[in-house]
Amino acid sequence: MAKERGLISPEDFVQLQKYMEYSTQKVSDVLKLFEDGEMAKYLQGDAIGYEGFEQFLKLYLEVDDVPSRLSLALFQSFHSGQCLNETILKVADVVCLSDVSCYFSLLEGGRPEDKLEFTFKLYDTDRNGILDSSEVEKIILQMMRVAEYLDWDVSELRPILQEMMKEIDYDGSGSVSLAEWVRAGATTVPLLVLLGLEMTLKDDGQHMWRPKRFPRPVYCNLCELSIGLGKQGLKCNLCKYTVHDHCAMKAMPCEVSTYAKSRKDIGVQSHVWVRGGCESGRCDRCQKKIRIYHSLTGLHCVWCHLEIHDDCLRTMGPECDCGLLREHILPPSSIYPSVLATGQERKQIKINQKSMDDLNVSTSEALRIEPVPNTHPLLVFVNPKSGGKQGQRVLWKFQYILNPRQVFNLLTDGPEPGLRFFRDVPDSRILVCGGDGTVGWILESIDKANLPVVPPVAVLPLGTGNDLARCLRWGGGYEGQNLAKILKDLEMSKVVHIDRWSVEVIPQQSEEKSDPVPFQIINNYFSIGVDASIAHRFHIMREKYPEKFNSRMKNKLWYFEFATSESIFSTCKKLEESLTVEICGKPLDLSNLSLEGIAVLNIPSMHGGSNLWGDAKRPHGDTCGINQALGSTAKVITDPDILKTCVPDLSDKRLEVVGLEGAIEMGQIYTRLKSAGRRLAKCSEITIHTTKTLPMQIDGEPWMQSPCTIKITHKNQMPMLMGPPPRSSNFFGFLG
Repeated sequence: MAKERGLISPEDFVQLQKYMEYSTQKVSDVLKLFEDGEMAKYLQGDAIGYEGFEQFLKLYLEVDDVPSRLSLALFQSFHSGQCLNETILKVADVVCLSDVSCYFSLLEGGRPEDKLEFTFKLYDTDRNGILDSSEVEKIILQMMRVAEYLDWDVSELRPILQEMMKEIDYDGSGSVSLAEWVRAGATTVPLLVLLGLEMTLKDDGQHMWRPKRFPRPVYCNLCELSIGLGKQGLKCNLCKYTVHDHCAMKAMPCEVSTYAKSRKDIGVQSHVWVRGGCESGRCDRCQKKIRIYHSLTGLHCVWCHLEIHDDCLRTMGPECDCGLLREHILPPSSIYPSVLATGQERKQIKINQKSMDDLNVSTSEALRIEPVPNTHPLLVFVNPKSGGKQGQRVLWKFQYILNPRQVFNLLTDGPEPGLRFFRDVPDSRILVCGGDGTVGWILESIDKANLPVVPPVAVLPLGTGNDLARCLRWGGGYEGQNLAKILKDLEMSKVVHIDRWSVEVIPQQSEEKSDPVPFQIINNYFSIGVDASIAHRFHIMREKYPEKFNSRMKNKLWYFEFATSESIFSTCKKLEESLTVEICGKPLDLSNLSLEGIAVLNIPSMHGGSNLWGDAKRPHGDTCGINQALGSTAKVITDPDILKTCVPDLSDKRLEVVGLEGAIEMGQIYTRLKSAGRRLAKCSEITIHTTKTLPMQIDGEPWMQSPCTIKITHKNQMPMLMGPPPRSSNFFGFLG
């Protein structure tokens, strides 16, 4: 029996998406074959029959045999007996090729507005430009089918959907126009999700497998036989369900539900127990050992991570408080489909969406968040490529200890979906797992997101230099420490507002070519000359031979080699003759100096912990910090005596300017043999004029720049989280 136009089942749609993930073909390439290629014989005017449709699918999906059920379902979903060419109206078994190509083009990555317009036309079967009550009823039917596929409680959904469709009729005419449809789908109602065109929510019930070798005896959750010491099996990141490779296809569905699918599930979180996975070996209820014999023993909760004996289960209450990390976790009971919101809540969503118009937000999030009171939900961004394989392992771990909907893979998603998802979550925090470049990416994305309240940002350092993380007390690099302990440290952190600076590079009229400027914002530092030259050579070599730069120790050795070479050739000698510096409009006197580099610092760390400014020394008798107080009020400081006592401040809206005498001095500072470079100034605005091509760098990203003018001005401040002070290392913990 033919289906209504557009009503392809959710199961069929998911199968289609899986085929498309592996295909490299574009619709435009396939169309050429039908228009003037070997497939032209299947064309009947502007239409193709079922045989031609099968050929289209084979070419587009790059498979030899498309399942007949899927092929027929897709063909019937396009079949309406109507086509642009009226001579084809009499033909019962053809579909418009333009409709087919348009549909697949949208799935390739069309704009949400285009998808909304196309779905409107699919359901407007009489082509009169409006959706009448019968067509709206078909839309509701499709939404119910999708909701059932997503395991939502459909018994309570129909009246909600009917009310929602009435709200879309903004002018109260009794029908829905295209403008009303697009307006609703682009601002307040997740129509594309509800219609099954964006199956972003069908993650629940599916295991997230990763291969793992087990150093101790482990038993398969399915067949309960031993996987074997040192053998590889599969382990689910979400629930720790563990199986042999060959048992994975038969495994029970994943027990982890990441969001509430019914109103009755909102607000109260229950334990979710999974057999096995009791790695501590001790019951959290009776404190006795959980003995592992030749079978699976014990239970663990995937949310609070309690581990108990089977016999202790009856003593446990049903409600789960999410355990020691409740401060950071968004339990499933706090996340629910926005369509289940009450009428008053939907009105509030509309109000919030009005403030997002300038963001060019094209589709609303399908889920709504109501966090547990007195918590600080954590939004986690992970760059899997940072820190070698550490980034991927950190991603897996966070997917288990938090709700996986809080954890975003930057390589696949980028920052925008996470920022939109958490946009209206009160008291939230952000954790960036990556290097300084990843942190800069997130901060820039936060700027563009125009959030009503900017959450404070913490850093888990996975990069090479990690200078910002060092200054914020998160360390020089993650070395596999317990992530739960790091999250407890995050609870004790305090908010600091770090300065950020705009940098404008204005090239002079010159025949010399420049590399692209990597950033327009300075978070850490800017420099010209010797250190940028070393960094540029380092960067070129790493781009060419990445396998030689896969550890922090190797990177340091390469840096020393390039510094040694630079000290021999002195490519930036007498730098002061090739540039002038103005601080807040006043020339900086460089005439009595012999410099090979100038660094402009926002934080007291460069190149993996080198402090070019050095430690401040208070003059004898200045117990109250008089000189420091004087320095804090002056707009420009160049007096050497006052500069000696100036302490760098991440939030003082001023920069420190340091002169570097050469590569040897840089190496001495890098190895802590020398404390600092030459302090030149503290100021709030800098303009630099160069007269020849020079190496430059921003936050560790170097480039070669032809003669230009560089203007550095204060941009804004970003709330960051400063880690707790390091614990005392002396015996009693009272001194130091």
